[in-house]
Amino acid sequence: MKVNTQSVNFNADQKLIDFIQKRMDKLDLFYDKVISSDVFLKVENTSDKENKIFEARVSVPGDSFVVKKQCKTFEEGVDMAVASLERQLKKRKEKLRTHL
Repeated sequence: MKVNTQSVNFNADQKLIDFIQKRMDKLDLFYDKVISSDVFLKVENTSDKENKIFEARVSVPGDSFVVKKQCKTFEEGVDMAVASLERQLKKRKEKLRTHL
């Protein structure tokens, strides 16, 4: 799956982009009709430790799923968002299966 990664107000290093790509590729195991995914990485200018925002939009035929997580590290945000997307994609697959 093609993952479009955009980092806002900073430059993401290649290791982080590869990590995101690897994690997002796992979504294909749960739902094989994923068209594309857009990932946005943002850093808030606050004194909070949890100032990293990971936002992902996954497009599937007829719908799209958006997940937004705020964490201490982008890696933690990626893991939480992918887990959430897994649940949503499984739910959609089950719903489609029951309608057939």
